[in-house]
Amino acid sequence: MAEEIQKSEPELERAAEPAKIEPPVVAASLPIKLEPDMPLLRIEAVAKKFGNFRAVDHVSLDVRAGEFFALLGPSGCGKTTLLRMLAGFETPDEGRILLGGKDIAHVLPHERPVNMMFQNYALFPHLSVRDNIAFGLKRAGMARVDIETRVAEMMALVRLEGMEKRKPDQLSGGQRQRVALARALARRPQVLLLDEPLAALDKKLRESTQRELMELQRRLGMTFIVVTHDQEEAMTMASRIGVMDAGRLDQVATPRDLYEAPASRWIAEFVGDINLFEGQPGAAEGGRLAVSTRDAGTLYVTEPRKALKGAVSVAIRPEKVKLSRRAPAVDEANAFNRLEGTITDVSYLGGQTTYKVKLDSGATVSSTMANTTRIVDAYLAGQRVVAWFTSDDCLVLDQ
Repeated sequence: MAEEIQKSEPELERAAEPAKIEPPVVAASLPIKLEPDMPLLRIEAVAKKFGNFRAVDHVSLDVRAGEFFALLGPSGCGKTTLLRMLAGFETPDEGRILLGGKDIAHVLPHERPVNMMFQNYALFPHLSVRDNIAFGLKRAGMARVDIETRVAEMMALVRLEGMEKRKPDQLSGGQRQRVALARALARRPQVLLLDEPLAALDKKLRESTQRELMELQRRLGMTFIVVTHDQEEAMTMASRIGVMDAGRLDQVATPRDLYEAPASRWIAEFVGDINLFEGQPGAAEGGRLAVSTRDAGTLYVTEPRKALKGAVSVAIRPEKVKLSRRAPAVDEANAFNRLEGTITDVSYLGGQTTYKVKLDSGATVSSTMANTTRIVDAYLAGQRVVAWFTSDDCLVLDQ
């Protein structure tokens, strides 16, 4: 197979000549016709067991055409198993997977308009970059001249012109990732699945690749579904995020709503940093609810829309907690909640500084403050401060 493709190298090289090729916008072939308000992908009560272990527990989800969707959760939560069922590498024990209204749950992987990019890239080490990208096209029976054109398009799309003859071991990690992406896109799937696509890259390369993936997805107008355990990665790239735990889908929301309005205490702790104070809700007055806590006294929070039953947690993100050397007045920035303590730890992170404040009750609260000037008027370890935040800065979560 590799020899057949190799025979056309001169033609491929001419087709892939960088000076003559502009990175194209490659639309998915045979686009699925959707009814108004119909999702491209619908997952209905899908479940999967391995022995007595329930990996996916009756998950239902709609993904729209052209959406960049992320499945986020800790290791073992079921997100990769769900992705593999979408790809056709696992078959659901229960439920349906509808693509354009048609059930594909039992369709073979190569017969569904879905492709998957694996975490380890799964490149053939003995094949060149060109032949790796062409592999799936050859198996699909595409004509040789069309393969040449498509490979050239993919090489230009991921900016790897001039590297057609290299083997995977002659590429950097980022370049191997691009080859795997080009191969996954070559068949123009309706949905591209990405399993931890950036896990093997260093921080700087990971951040630049995130931007490239977002731009590529926008240009193609294709539906991307990415699996990741990295909250920052999911919030950076995805338009919506589904958080999974123990095989269940706990919340689906935009990055902003997921961070600012988590559906549970577990999600609040998993997505970003959080300060939590346990307490009992009391009386509500003037749109504010008093919560009596053991570690922070009485905290005033914006009255939640739903009724509360029993114990609650008051949650405040560290960037909402301000520090002062004196207690702000009640009418100063609506500073209803003021906690006195001593700074025990200072972490300078360039653009911001995180402080740990040990309250007089013995509890600890975190505050993250932006370094807006080059000369930072920083607080020091051992210094007495007042940590304050408004009622609007707080979330109330059921225990």
